Amino acid sequence: MTTFQELNISAPILKALSNMGFEEATPIQEQTIPLGLKGEDVIGQAQTGTGKTAAFGIPMIEQIEKKQRKIQGLVVAPTRELAIQVSEEIHRIGKFKGIRSLPIYGGQQMQRQIRSLKEGPHIVVATPGRLLDHMRRKTINISDVKTIVLDEADEMLNMGFIDDIREILKMIPHERQTLLFSATMPKEIRQIASTMMREPKEVKVKSKQLSVENIEQRFIEVHEKQKFDALTNLLDIHVPELAIIFGRTKKRVDELTDGLQARGFRAEGIHGDLTQGKRMSVLNKFKNGRIEILVATDVAARGLDISNVTHVYNFDIPQDPESYVHRIGRTGRAGKTGVAISFITPREMPHLKLIEKVTNAKVKRMDMPTLADAKRGQQKIALKKLTRAIESQDLDDYREEAAALLEEYDSVTIVAATLKMMTKERRQTPVTLSSVQPLSVKRSKDNRKNFRGKNDSNKKRQFGRKGKPAGRNRKFNNKRASK
Repeated sequence: MTTFQELNISAPILKALSNMGFEEATPIQEQTIPLGLKGEDVIGQAQTGTGKTAAFGIPMIEQIEKKQRKIQGLVVAPTRELAIQVSEEIHRIGKFKGIRSLPIYGGQQMQRQIRSLKEGPHIVVATPGRLLDHMRRKTINISDVKTIVLDEADEMLNMGFIDDIREILKMIPHERQTLLFSATMPKEIRQIASTMMREPKEVKVKSKQLSVENIEQRFIEVHEKQKFDALTNLLDIHVPELAIIFGRTKKRVDELTDGLQARGFRAEGIHGDLTQGKRMSVLNKFKNGRIEILVATDVAARGLDISNVTHVYNFDIPQDPESYVHRIGRTGRAGKTGVAISFITPREMPHLKLIEKVTNAKVKRMDMPTLADAKRGQQKIALKKLTRAIESQDLDDYREEAAALLEEYDSVTIVAATLKMMTKERRQTPVTLSSVQPLSVKRSKDNRKNFRGKNDSNKKRQFGRKGKPAGRNRKFNNKRASK
């Protein structure tokens, strides 16, 4: 995979992406951003959750002239929920460039939207019906639009918006850049691409399917501030032979490594800022068992071929399902079994569901490990060591002293004291990590349908039984659909 720094992106956007916790581009971003920056029209075929918003948002933001308080970018999305989410992500990406984005959707007061439009947003993210309403009323000025994006075009087709899309495209200036994204490519979408786009370049990303026969996948739902303690407790319970912990950023890897070392774990980190010599040194220590834990970013872990990794921990969930597949595939190799555990904040639960859907795999929930659980885990290890010593039968030199102890103390007390001496008492050094922003994803298609069913009181008036606009009066129906 490619880092964002390799894609010729400006410093303010790189800073924003770093703050969002992203260093490595997803496949759709890696292929789309260079084309978008060149001004090419693009047809992108990819599932939800592959990073499409940044794929089209970054090139769009790069072309915005901040001083011109006019709409220069336009994104059309099928639902108001998606419009809000896309607008929020564009705002975060364009934060340090001073770019303003505005979501426009049905269900919100028209006058309120008109006032917001007069304030001069650079980018508008809109649902088709409400956007057409504004265009017909002349309350939105699209004469300066340089880039238009159709997001989830097949979903807009399914909802009966295809004629609206055609009408919108006809009204946008011809000298524009058009980017179309769709999970599938029905003939109606292909027709739009062939008639309303200029020699579009195609980008197609297939979601990898995951083979999980040898990997036990689990997750813990945990708040950000509880993650580190949960991790160290798990490590004491599992006592992995070799473990890889994935963090989202270089800073995260450094802080995790320092924290683990402070609590007595043999851990070292690798990321893109280390020299090749240092990285090789750390990897050799890991392979030879001189350290038990490797903390890494996705970039640094690329190409690792270590066959004895028993556990993978996703301290930060990756931003796309492909990275998840790549990460957990570090364990369960060469016919051996492996364990992959992900730490998921409550806001990231939809992202986990997306990973399950795209990878066709079920990730099982597990309880939050406690300090008491960790201590019991260490006691079990001490008990195993004691049992092996007993079974070795090489105890003759110790029997006389043992008999003397038994005259003074009972046998249970002696065994308990032995176990206490052999049990590793973990240092509970306070560790504070810089927080990272939780990932958010667009809802799955099924969830979006449920959302529309609960929140769109005009649904029955918008569409007939088969999802097509009801009635003959097209203009009337468009107004109804947008409100």
